[in-house]
Amino acid sequence: MLVLAAIGVKPGNIPFDVISIIMAVIAAISAMQVAGGLDYLVHQTEKLLRRNPKYITILAPIVTYFLTIFAGTGNISLATLPVIAEVAKEQGVKPCRPLSTAVVSAQIAITASPISAAVVYMSSVMEGHGISYLHLLSVVIPSTLLAVLVMSFLVTMLFNSKLSDDPIYRKRLEEGLVELRGEKQIEIKSGAKTSVWLFLLGVVGVVIYAIINSPSMGLVEKPLMNTTNAILIIMLSVATLTTVICKVDTDNILNSSTFKAGMSACICILGVAWLGDTFVSNNIDWIKDTAGEVIQGHPWLLAVIFFFASALLYSQAATAKALMPMALALNVSPLTAVASFAAVSGLFILPTYPTLVAAVQMDDTGTTRIGKFVFNHPFFIPGTLGCLPWPFASASCWVASCCNDQIAGRSSPAFFPAD
Repeated sequence: MLVLAAIGVKPGNIPFDVISIIMAVIAAISAMQVAGGLDYLVHQTEKLLRRNPKYITILAPIVTYFLTIFAGTGNISLATLPVIAEVAKEQGVKPCRPLSTAVVSAQIAITASPISAAVVYMSSVMEGHGISYLHLLSVVIPSTLLAVLVMSFLVTMLFNSKLSDDPIYRKRLEEGLVELRGEKQIEIKSGAKTSVWLFLLGVVGVVIYAIINSPSMGLVEKPLMNTTNAILIIMLSVATLTTVICKVDTDNILNSSTFKAGMSACICILGVAWLGDTFVSNNIDWIKDTAGEVIQGHPWLLAVIFFFASALLYSQAATAKALMPMALALNVSPLTAVASFAAVSGLFILPTYPTLVAAVQMDDTGTTRIGKFVFNHPFFIPGTLGCLPWPFASASCWVASCCNDQIAGRSSPAFFPAD
């Protein structure tokens, strides 16, 4: 940015609203983690997976999907990855299969979580086009869930999941590098369940306020604050209540793994998203002239653009904030924009995202590995299946049925215009 400023390039907008939402949610989750709430959720996850080990490749992504929707951040899935890897090994399944689908589904779920910065921003943009927060959720939740289920099923059916067939695993097993740890006994703290209920109460509060605050609902003419500020207040209040009621040591919150990972992500998003917005804002005319006619003629290409851009911008919310206004300025249908929204989850393309790196490190069988060409890793194919065709196709159907009345009378191209 310093070099760009020196040569006269005007800096873009810093996504402070996105970063502040992430920070507030991370603060609440970190307090819940120290109170034992995260251990409680992981314990329940382990019980579910061990009761149904044969379906680990399908259940693992479903678990991380709903945990991420609940928490608003994919970092919560980090705690479940060791459990997923262990259950897979015990069942003779390559850990790379459930780990890859679990990591990808957590990233997709960000575009369906009521309290994620990506959904909140998307809602604020779509309100001006007649699609309310509630309508957005009614589209993104079922469409992304269907995408996760289809992705998991295809990975299970199309790829060899037998662990004993992997030569690298057999070599590591002979060298004594593979260990079966078995089920761990987790001590659940007295305030664990309380912290989970407090966080859930905060999520419900955010949803209720966003619905009430929605201009399309018309319940409040002059709201005191926007949804972003409401999330900050509610999530920080949840963190405070958890600290007081569950008697949490605040020093432990700052030292928790969730807090460190979340704040590191904020720094990464700050730099990468700022640079991305600078590029888009300074080249908007060229982008319109170059891509305008192509996107208007083939609106589904918007999902492809979101998909690859998210790998560089490192955040679903930052990608949406940098590119969604540009897409709407090109007269892309709001329906197409919503249907393409899940494609901003392509953070797995480059194997640098924290949850992806953690999955590789936690798999001592060697099946979850990064190839020589960077892109040939076990997350790429499941992620592409989960982010592009299925969310777009299913969301297209849902959004057309749910939101057509809201955008009636607006002139915009259809999903797939006639030649």
